Amino acid sequence: MAIADPPQPLSFPPLTYAKLSPAPFLHAHLTAHPPLRPNTRPPSTFRPLSAHTGSLTHTHGSAVVRIGATAVVCGVRAEVLRADDVADHRPPPATDPDDDDHDEVARTKTGDRDTARREAHTVAALNLLVPNLELQTGCSPAHLPTTGGGAPSPAAQSLAHRLLSLLHTARLVPLPQLQIWHRPVAPPTAVFAGGAHTDADDDDGPAPEACVKAFWVLYIDVVVLSLDGGAFAAVWAAVLAALRDTALPRAWWDAERGGVVCSPLKGEARKLRLRGWPVVGTFGVFEGEGARGGGEGGEGPWILADPDDFEEGLCKETVTIVVDGEGGRVLRVEKAGGGVVGVGEMRGCVELVRGRVGEWKEVLGQGA
Repeated sequence: MAIADPPQPLSFPPLTYAKLSPAPFLHAHLTAHPPLRPNTRPPSTFRPLSAHTGSLTHTHGSAVVRIGATAVVCGVRAEVLRADDVADHRPPPATDPDDDDHDEVARTKTGDRDTARREAHTVAALNLLVPNLELQTGCSPAHLPTTGGGAPSPAAQSLAHRLLSLLHTARLVPLPQLQIWHRPVAPPTAVFAGGAHTDADDDDGPAPEACVKAFWVLYIDVVVLSLDGGAFAAVWAAVLAALRDTALPRAWWDAERGGVVCSPLKGEARKLRLRGWPVVGTFGVFEGEGARGGGEGGEGPWILADPDDFEEGLCKETVTIVVDGEGGRVLRVEKAGGGVVGVGEMRGCVELVRGRVGEWKEVLGQGA
């Protein structure tokens, strides 16, 4: 009589366990020694950042950015807005339009905060920065495409609103970079016979002053190709890289034509110079199965840096921190849900974001 083999225990691959019991699966990884997340990262480690600029030839600036499996493409198009078409437009304070762009950016960065605040208000009031964000079909199973030309999904609208708000809060694009000046040419000096008298000796009134005739409007189009968590950080990195890649054509006001004329020569285009280096870091809090505030044996909660899509679905509390890479000043803090992250934990998160400044500058191109 044959002896039956003993029953074998059921065995599933790790991905199956993650789908059947996601919270215990993540908890088991974090309670190991050393604690490692399912993606093999320690809790305080961010995913690597990569970027490629200039991919879209029909735009004034573009970039493709990847953070882990999240991929975002951004293109910047510049169009002209005439000052006469702006209702209740008031000319800016008299400045020298021939000032070097480096001096203008440095001036607003080093101390004249009132001027920077007024410039940021003008940029926002004239809608000179217009972001548009789309979650590409198939970027994530949780985001279905809209049909019938409907409005963007709530997630896309939320990301676009946060993007526009940060563009204005960080004062990333100085107003002088978007102004198109008109410099009237003084009438030629008449010289009488013998050179005894010229029109310069007559005081017929003040010389014509330079004035702003138009503005550049930057249309920032963002498409999320693949979404695996950290959407806002990836979107902001793509926008920052695309703006640093943007080159505006040389433009001037033609009085005879009554409009703005742009040079077709690429060599005369001017790189857009930004103010500061805003770096974004996202965090999620996984409370696990232990008591709140931690417990023995490494029981939660855990603050996970740059959570992926699997981890975001298990985190009840999220934190987004924006730090200026030029000086380390905190520009914005967004916190939603829960009460685990206190003052001490927030300081630790800020230091982690500051530690990413060097990577962002290296990858996105400090010298661009």
